[in-house]
Amino acid sequence: MTFNLKTESESPERTTLHLHGRLDAQTFNDFDRAMLDVLPRIPDGGTVVLDLSALEYISSAGLRSIAMIRKSMRARGGHTLLLDPQPQVRKVFDIVKAVPLQEVFANTQELDRYLDHMQRQVTGDGSVGNA
Repeated sequence: MTFNLKTESESPERTTLHLHGRLDAQTFNDFDRAMLDVLPRIPDGGTVVLDLSALEYISSAGLRSIAMIRKSMRARGGHTLLLDPQPQVRKVFDIVKAVPLQEVFANTQELDRYLDHMQRQVTGDGSVGNA
């Protein structure tokens, strides 16, 4: 199987990347090149959501690519969050402790609740969206 990437921008501050297939030694270069275009368009303090629901396999090369995204976003005061990794992919992250568990979400609703909570902490306002 190959690798495909779909980019979706919910807002200027939040971009979701839908990863499909295999992120491995044969496909990571394509992913890295795509990130050279995508990441600069996300403003400082923004959020990248990696939707891993259709990612069937990740190798150490793929882990390196995701680590580079996380490093880039952190350097700009931003965040990288993982959404709905398949069990075998989540196991890889668990084994190598590549991503803190608080940055991994089981589904979109869980992610939206987290983002809503974080925004409420910043604004101190109980009226931020009802995700």
